[in-house]
Amino acid sequence: MTDLSARRCFNHIEREAAVLCPECKKYFCRECVTEHDDRMLCAQCMQNLLKIPFIKRFRLRYLKRITLVGLGILMAWLFFYYLGEILLSIPTSFHEGTIWKSINK
Repeated sequence: MTDLSARRCFNHIEREAAVLCPECKKYFCRECVTEHDDRMLCAQCMQNLLKIPFIKRFRLRYLKRITLVGLGILMAWLFFYYLGEILLSIPTSFHEGTIWKSINK
């Protein structure tokens, strides 16, 4: 195994390498790596690992949003439909004002 202190960062030649990325097998300094799932990964490997789940989450979020909008429109339509049905079921004597005359007698 090679001495890590003799290695240089892939992005910064003047810096000493601190980590070997397990995905791409390149050496990087402390500023060029981040911890993910108890492993130190470079930015490019991290981006490659997270790219696929992000697309899946985006599709599910888009599908969920469309479904919720559709359900909202359906609920609004049902609300106004049944409100109209209730208003239509009110007798015309109520609208003409004659119902109040029959109650007062």
